Amino acid sequence: MTAGAHRLGRAALLEPLIPQLRRYAYAMTRDHESADDLVQDTLERALSRWALRRRDGDLRAWLFAIERNLHVSSIRTRRRRPESALDAADEPGGPATQEAGLAARDALEALDHLPEDHRTVLLLVGVEDLTYEETARVLDLPVGTVMSRLSRARTRLRALIETGRSGYLRRVK
Repeated sequence: MTAGAHRLGRAALLEPLIPQLRRYAYAMTRDHESADDLVQDTLERALSRWALRRRDGDLRAWLFAIERNLHVSSIRTRRRRPESALDAADEPGGPATQEAGLAARDALEALDHLPEDHRTVLLLVGVEDLTYEETARVLDLPVGTVMSRLSRARTRLRALIETGRSGYLRRVK
């Protein structure tokens, strides 16, 4: 088989997963351009390291792990460099006026208030429909930890949506 045929075979495997990668990337970045960049970086990384993937492993879980790791790396990089005035510019447009749009915005805002580890588990299981086992492989965690984090994330998210605030008070001494 030629190198071109190998590339076509890889593309045929990757292409159906792109919508799921985009959805997960957008859920993490909350920006369409950043999400598209993240998906492209994920696909480039996957193709350049294709020989390193386990043949018996789940391709989707491998891609989500790459995408999450790239996202975490970009967050660390941004924390090290200060934000410029252009980066902080708001997007033009007004807020949604429909009730469903407001509810969705509230849910996304509440999701942003969850700890990163809870948010990631909730997105992989709830949005991307990964099993507990697949999520555990993506995050390199025991299945029990995934289940525990998911339960806590759902409880906290429900409280945030219902009350509009965290519902948890810190004790200050």
